[in-house]
Amino acid sequence: MALVQLQNVSKTYLMGEVSVQSLKDVELEINEQTFVSFVGPSGSGKTTLLNLIGCLDKPTSGEISVDNTLVNHFNSKEAALFRGKHLGFIFQNFNLLSVLTAYENVEYPLIMVQNVPAEKRRERVLYYLNAVGMADQKDKFPSQLSGGQKQRVAVARALVADPKLVLADEPTANLDHVSAYKVIELMRKMQNELKTTFIFSTHDPKIVKEAEIVYSLEDGKIVNKQIN
Repeated sequence: MALVQLQNVSKTYLMGEVSVQSLKDVELEINEQTFVSFVGPSGSGKTTLLNLIGCLDKPTSGEISVDNTLVNHFNSKEAALFRGKHLGFIFQNFNLLSVLTAYENVEYPLIMVQNVPAEKRRERVLYYLNAVGMADQKDKFPSQLSGGQKQRVAVARALVADPKLVLADEPTANLDHVSAYKVIELMRKMQNELKTTFIFSTHDPKIVKEAEIVYSLEDGKIVNKQIN
């Protein structure tokens, strides 16, 4: 069953008086419970595509459906609510809050977005910290963690709200190869156990082969689809 559908999606940005087309008539369908990668050179449209699917931006034209909901007409409040209930995000710079512990960073979405009761929050936070192998580091602040550990916490934070879809923009870019493989392996494990769909972008060809489906982008267009 399709979780994500894009029909004739284009995105144009204004840079001063110049129009730059980041995406051009993209057609795309991604099924539930898949592990998908977008690849391509810088400026190919990977991040723009992730941002549109993640309701962080709107297309200039075309329609985007996520979990049977048209999202391209959302206002900012509607988009925020939808993200909080349906989507998880993992960023290359981790985006952990420096003043919060690992535990508190993972707990944060349950307080700010879903208003989950305290005991249920504790149960879910500890479950996901344990799942990513970070339960013994739960009281440490981001400055006390390695890059790989920070990204593991970020994975837990992305999953704690039980999203159907997790979007990861260059999630291994700031990690060494050993840590990068561990994070991708962890994402695959979570996909298999929780039936979550993962869509990530990467420049690393060694990481690309871990994806089930690889979409190659050039100049704002999907030029190839590879099934591994």
